Amino acid sequence: MSQVIDGKAFAEGLRARVGTAAVGFEAKSGRKAGLAVVLVGEDPASQVYVRNKGKQTLAAGMNSFEHKLPADTSEADLLAVVEQLNNDPAVDGILVQLPLPAHMNEQKVIATINPDKDVDGFHVVNVGRLATGLPGFVPCTPLGCVMLLKDRLGSLSGLDAVVIGRSNIVGKPMAQLLIAESCTVTVAHSRTKDLPEVVRRADIVVAAVGRPEMVKGDWLKPGATVIDVGINRVPGAEEGKTKLVGDVDFASAAEVAGAITPVPGGVGPMTIAVLLRNTIVAAHRNAGLAFDETAL
Repeated sequence: MSQVIDGKAFAEGLRARVGTAAVGFEAKSGRKAGLAVVLVGEDPASQVYVRNKGKQTLAAGMNSFEHKLPADTSEADLLAVVEQLNNDPAVDGILVQLPLPAHMNEQKVIATINPDKDVDGFHVVNVGRLATGLPGFVPCTPLGCVMLLKDRLGSLSGLDAVVIGRSNIVGKPMAQLLIAESCTVTVAHSRTKDLPEVVRRADIVVAAVGRPEMVKGDWLKPGATVIDVGINRVPGAEEGKTKLVGDVDFASAAEVAGAITPVPGGVGPMTIAVLLRNTIVAAHRNAGLAFDETAL
């Protein structure tokens, strides 16, 4: 059986380090670091996520600014809120919760965020910075995945990695981060020919495709490290009940992999922890304060 990678425990440690950095920032700058989250509409999953972000931001010793707008808010009004936050010196990070209502252009809204406050790492400027190796902000989930990989494996240099999925939020930035770690990277997807054979070459497998338990144990190289980004709700054993599963068939993969993240409790807890990390980094950059970002 493989080792289970405990993302929950790693995220707790990261949040503690962020909390220490937040205390230091307040002492040097005379103010708390601040994260602003904008939620449009009544989506229940988004509401829970925003609530958790707010609690964890406060627990880390930072200010949390929540802006909840009705679903029929105009795009112009949302953009005005974003511009207000861009110009607010108390706000170091801005996050607009996605998805937005259908009448809003998500790319336009993201493009309005100041790239130096874009702690989600979705702005095209930060995408370009990542691609060219310049300092910027990286989407939270893939950065969390790299942290888990380096904690497990140390140096990733020279390893063969397969990323299954090519989304702008996970797949593409994940590939860029692994390239930066000197991995040999293959980005696979729904059109990849003989996907199991491609995956079987990999020392590192990152599954971010959104299909429940698609990746089977016999797809894996023995001893591979498997990072399962998927969160899929499927029918449970009891009628009317559901359960969460990843994009990897955990039972069969755990028989072959050297290490694997579970769902839940693997990558999921890392996302908010990395968001807090990005916010305290943004605070130091925005204030012009020296800070060892590698300590996080």
